[in-house]
Amino acid sequence: MTEISPLTTTLEKESIYLGLDVRREVKRLAGLLTETAPGLLDDPHWLAAARDASCALPAALRTALRNFSADSGQAGALQIHGLPVGPLPPTPTRRESVERRATVPASALVLCAMALGEMVGFEGEKHGALVQNVVPVPGEERSQSNAGSVDLEMHTENAFHPHRPDFVALFCLRQDVHGEAGLRIASLRRAIGLLSAEQREILAEPRFRTDPPPSFNGSGTAAAHGVLSGAFEDPDAQVDFHATTPLDARAGRAMAALREALETIVDTVYFTPGDLAIVDNRVALHGRTPFSPRYDGQDRWLHRVFVHTDARRSRARRVGGGHVVS
Repeated sequence: MTEISPLTTTLEKESIYLGLDVRREVKRLAGLLTETAPGLLDDPHWLAAARDASCALPAALRTALRNFSADSGQAGALQIHGLPVGPLPPTPTRRESVERRATVPASALVLCAMALGEMVGFEGEKHGALVQNVVPVPGEERSQSNAGSVDLEMHTENAFHPHRPDFVALFCLRQDVHGEAGLRIASLRRAIGLLSAEQREILAEPRFRTDPPPSFNGSGTAAAHGVLSGAFEDPDAQVDFHATTPLDARAGRAMAALREALETIVDTVYFTPGDLAIVDNRVALHGRTPFSPRYDGQDRWLHRVFVHTDARRSRARRVGGGHVVS
């Protein structure tokens, strides 16, 4: 364990434990944002205030987020422990659940997200809301989406979309009662060496197609693409093992080899309230272990946000230069 005052970080786990002074300051900044007019998470004036406030985060936390944004390391993920949550209402149970009002936990999440880049929502998913609730929904138990509670296949978030997030941030407000739900994270950087050069070449060719997830209600396109792209030695990933279909037998065998490699190195994170996991969506996949919701107001509840490091790339797909990508 290495001390980085006022943070404690466990480097082998890519985890940061916030010290008491840092926790207090983050809570203070989040509290100020809840009082900032108009108090709406998707309002451009509120978001501008949140962007400014993110620059006032304690230096050690701000530095850790900035460094992770520049290079997410071999793990492709970062855990932060000790963000403010506070008293909570019952866990939502409705489909399409989102946060619109600025609360302390939502504001704390936005502060961290703004230190990474610009938050974005997707028009086809939850009406473009920037802060979304990941909660189990009655009747959706077997859905391969954020509303389900069965095993969620490993995936790149919004793998079908040309402007998929660079980072996905998941903030735990409430863990499931039995502690069964685990966030599974697998870094391509740790798995790529388990593939042959031929497999990697096949995976980089446009021999795959990915359908939009159920949360997009069928909207979106599914053009052929490669599962790997970019530098051969450090590629980006674009795959959803539930929604991506190989277009020929060799592509299918290469995709199966990739899946096996990722399963070999996968890590599982079990949240406690106040834990934030940030996944580099370019180089790491994530999924979830199954759990048993009770729909009694005490079920698992995460806030989720998406971040682009270069918002200019998606400008043509964001009406009026806003935060919602079509």
